[in-house]
Amino acid sequence: MKSIKNQCPLCKGPMGKGKTTFTADLGFGVVVVREVPAIVCELCGADWIEDKVAEKIEEIVESAKRNYQTVAVSHWQYEKTRMAM
Repeated sequence: MKSIKNQCPLCKGPMGKGKTTFTADLGFGVVVVREVPAIVCELCGADWIEDKVAEKIEEIVESAKRNYQTVAVSHWQYEKTRMAM
């Protein structure tokens, strides 16, 4: 991912560290990860997830696919701690 400067590429508003909710539709179910670290526009709310965080989210989604979970809801802090084990 290219480095996002301090200005939103969509609305030109200021960008800063924040959190977002990531959702993925698996067709047979959904995955929701709450409180994901992101770069967020303070004006329009657009958000970007950094590559390292996206890699962890991909692992969460792949796990839900393998387990054929209809609904998987998680909190980022829980996932971060669980993956460190």
